[in-house]
Amino acid sequence: MGKEFPKGFLWGASTSAYQVEGAAFEDGKKASQQDIINQDSFEKFGFATAEVASDQYHHFREDIALMKEMGFNTYRFSIAWSRVFPDGDGPVNEKGIQYYRNLIDELLANGMEPIVTLYHYDLPWALVERYGGWLDRRVVKDFEYFARYVINEFKDKVKYWTTVNEQSIIVQYWTQKCYIPEDVLKDNQKRYQINHHMNLAQAIANKLVHELVPGGLAGAPLGYSPIYPLTSDPKDVMAMQNAQALRNDYYTDVYFKGHYNKAAQIYLEEHGLAPVMDEGDLELLADPKAISDFLALNNYASECAKWCGEGEKEIQWSGVNRSGKKGEISGFETHPGFYEMCANPRLDTTDWDWAIDPQGMEYMLRDLYNRYNKPLMITENGLGAYDTLTEDEKVHDGYRIDFLRENIKAMKRAIDKGVEVLAYCPWSAVDVLSTSNGVKKRYGLIYVDRTDSDAKQCARIRKDSFYWYQKVIGSNGVDLD
Repeated sequence: MGKEFPKGFLWGASTSAYQVEGAAFEDGKKASQQDIINQDSFEKFGFATAEVASDQYHHFREDIALMKEMGFNTYRFSIAWSRVFPDGDGPVNEKGIQYYRNLIDELLANGMEPIVTLYHYDLPWALVERYGGWLDRRVVKDFEYFARYVINEFKDKVKYWTTVNEQSIIVQYWTQKCYIPEDVLKDNQKRYQINHHMNLAQAIANKLVHELVPGGLAGAPLGYSPIYPLTSDPKDVMAMQNAQALRNDYYTDVYFKGHYNKAAQIYLEEHGLAPVMDEGDLELLADPKAISDFLALNNYASECAKWCGEGEKEIQWSGVNRSGKKGEISGFETHPGFYEMCANPRLDTTDWDWAIDPQGMEYMLRDLYNRYNKPLMITENGLGAYDTLTEDEKVHDGYRIDFLRENIKAMKRAIDKGVEVLAYCPWSAVDVLSTSNGVKKRYGLIYVDRTDSDAKQCARIRKDSFYWYQKVIGSNGVDLD
């Protein structure tokens, strides 16, 4: 039994709209790019579509009651742009925005602080058809239209706003998080062009929160993995620093310093990958009102880097494991003359080849607080696994409890060293549709009874981790047994 977490610490969990809501074409909602991408994943791999997902659209009151039973005092979720503005702009869909009014009111009535994410991969398909979505900077103006409406709508009810989800992951896995046409696939400069447009969008969202929301706080939810060198060879250590610059600092420096990390930007310029910027872009990023108040972190694993000399390999992007069998990842990101990512021989992995490293949580929090001296919150952290529903309707997920316990301990060690952490919202409150692996890769504290091919009734079943987390929250982080 250790010391309590700080008074007022926010305990909850996270989801995202398209991964949990379902009702993809109900009550005026039109397709998002994720509805189209997941339809393709269903046809190619048999993974579930986003049409029903976990059906939270019809179960949100039941889900909030279960969250309250666990003891949540916060819930982090996203607002589906195409539910509010089905065509990306134009008139608001009244039934769509009413859903979020009902959701937020229900959270507040049950003592939960809403943490709202404005954008979580699900761009309206209408904007992809109109001009290519995030590939075109016209999306920034349309995002501002959407964000201004939503922030103004909930300015008196929502204090914490997270802006654009996981820009770093979008750069690495762009075909899973964006609709990328065939003729663009080989143009890797467009990855960083999309990211630049998202940086402008998140800067505008920060400004809107600071202008419209009394006492409002804004920050980006960033997919973040601490990076270690493979060995103590100085070349590997240098590769680690280069990887840190391009994979992490390239995002966080914009959020907190208002400019791109210099080493990463020089590398991108030398290799024809740097984004094209318009006059005024850098001024917008550096505007004091556009600077983030906090950083939200989506942390699942750590990464490892080694040296790769010029000419040794081609530039390659992050691989993915679609099989759920260890060792079947399709490859590692490589930037010759800068770094190559690799497996860490000292760490075990999940079935999807993600390194299991709770110590990395402490390292990440300490390192980021030292760099920027800004509050941090955990908006995703979890273990994707195959869960088994027993005949008596139980889910014995001790492996998930072990993972979360060690991460909470690591977070507390960082807090005890002076790091300001506002919230812990693991992924995910209920089982959700995985962005690249369907519904059989589960993360939830609450089991959703469905398969990739059969949505059934999406019945909710408390897992062992539900009861364990209830105890953790009830003791304010003291009782982790």
